[in-house]
Amino acid sequence: MKFSQTDLQQIETKGISETHVKAQIELFENGIPFTNIAEAATIGNGILALDESIIADETARFEANQGNLNLVKFVPASGAATRMFKFLFKFLGEYNPKDQSINSFINKNNLKEMSLLLVGIEKLPFYDRILEHLNNSGISYNDLSLGEKIWHFVHTMLTENQLNFGNQPKGLLPFHKYKTEHISTAFEEHLYEAALYASSGNIAKLHFTISERHKDKFDGEFKRIEEYVEQHTGVSFDISFSYQQESTDTIAVTLDNEPFREDDGSILFRPSGHGALLKNLDTINADIIFIKNIDNVVVKQYKGEVAKYKKVLAGILIKLQEKAFEFLHTLDKDAVSESEFNTIETFLEQEMSIRISREYKKYQDQYKIEYLREKLNRPIRICGMVKNEGEPGGGPFWVRDQYGNYALQIVESAQIDLKNTKQNSILQNATHFNPVDLVCGVKNYKGEKFDLDNYVDNNAAFITMKTKAGKDLKALELPGLWNGSMAFWNTIFVEVPIITFNPVKTVNDLLKAPHQIK
Repeated sequence: MKFSQTDLQQIETKGISETHVKAQIELFENGIPFTNIAEAATIGNGILALDESIIADETARFEANQGNLNLVKFVPASGAATRMFKFLFKFLGEYNPKDQSINSFINKNNLKEMSLLLVGIEKLPFYDRILEHLNNSGISYNDLSLGEKIWHFVHTMLTENQLNFGNQPKGLLPFHKYKTEHISTAFEEHLYEAALYASSGNIAKLHFTISERHKDKFDGEFKRIEEYVEQHTGVSFDISFSYQQESTDTIAVTLDNEPFREDDGSILFRPSGHGALLKNLDTINADIIFIKNIDNVVVKQYKGEVAKYKKVLAGILIKLQEKAFEFLHTLDKDAVSESEFNTIETFLEQEMSIRISREYKKYQDQYKIEYLREKLNRPIRICGMVKNEGEPGGGPFWVRDQYGNYALQIVESAQIDLKNTKQNSILQNATHFNPVDLVCGVKNYKGEKFDLDNYVDNNAAFITMKTKAGKDLKALELPGLWNGSMAFWNTIFVEVPIITFNPVKTVNDLLKAPHQIK
């Protein structure tokens, strides 16, 4: 691979070395070792099922401690909305209303997504805004044929010199339209939700990771809605932002492993996935950190149910953390009794889902203490898991390392060798899916913050398929924030209901019930 002088200047400007970029291209060409999944985590085998008693107890536990805790909601929000409109970019590039009717175009190309959009287009939260924009541009929308209406609608929504939704931060797009004619963004909905469970002393702290070029837009959105949201929640908001460092970006390539180039000939570098955000997460000094993706929000009528399960997960974290801290203090004593060893071992296996090494029983007491301390003294994450309904993405698995050790992990399908019959079978038979619903404890039993870099599996990077302006490309992602970046955390999986998972991956998802006002 040879780069031009212009390419090399671009690479240097980003703070990346040519050698590093070439090494990334080699990863595309040679591939990355797959994760060895041993079995899917299931109810009773790595996933805790909730009942009304657990829900009541853990909610009460969290609420009893809430006022004394430093709580932060951490929201990865740096992604552009391009992928939301992938099928519409394709539509714009291929459809000409003068050549054929839109129905014949849809039928000829089997465009189910387009059919769904046509049926519900008036329910989109930005429908009136686009029509107003068209009318202000001198286009009489109501006088157009159906095909012309849709073409102009999509053109206005996506074109760079129009509303340019595809290149806006997803967090700032109109997501929900209320009966008061108030239109909310995903950013705003996260504030309402945080008020319900991530507030302490009537202050809710939220941290958004964003692209630096959009900082003014997020600041402007917060100024626009701050007073309105505070009046409706009775909570004040402490909002902070951070950026994904450009030096963590990775080169994008075509399906032939050639550098993917922009229209001006420059190389496309992409943020290297949410794994690069570990550095951002590591700067947050809080007792409990709630993590949730920017597009996973609901309209207000469903927020109470979502908050309910966040509190449950936080209650479980508090309970397990208290026990782990107690046992770590026990291990600090000069001598540990056989009964104490047994109690700690039982806790690890039955409550923390940690499989103790077969060699452990052969250890002398001092090495047993070291082993147990190493297992206990780690960051803890409680991960909500929903039943698998065919969504693409990762899920909960037991992973086996090269030393024969087993651990619970969130594994993306891109990390699994799908050509391996046994591995593929385990994946296909998985019962649950990862909705990115995490509650994290990042302090040790002495109150010190863990260095999160010490708990990363650096071999867990992966290659994913993405799009840019409707074109396919391959992207290299660092070990994912909740995949390889948290590989050596203590992990608890808990089943939560599907109402907690309502992402907006395509524009049509905005037509689903959790995003519509009844």
